Amino acid sequence: MATRRELIQAIAERYRTANRTDKQKILDEFTEVTGFHRKHAIRALRQQVKETAKPPRSRIYDEAIVQALTILWEATDRICGKRLRQRFRSCWRRWSGMDI
Repeated sequence: MATRRELIQAIAERYRTANRTDKQKILDEFTEVTGFHRKHAIRALRQQVKETAKPPRSRIYDEAIVQALTILWEATDRICGKRLRQRFRSCWRRWSGMDI
């Protein structure tokens, strides 16, 4: 499989920039060499080049807040985020006597 992938990468750029008649010739040669059906070969050669992986997003909360939210989430039987938000407000009022 690695050799087919290398072949696809080598021919794909030439295929994308070729005109219609050249594409037919390239496609004929490619199908003979690889044994692909014509439609599969077209799809393989037209594939976009994969971009590099994006860098991970920065953290929104620091570790202390994540631990506190995890404890609250565990105490509320792991409810969904929408309900956890409402429960957090009621717990906050009860514990601190303040409104959010």
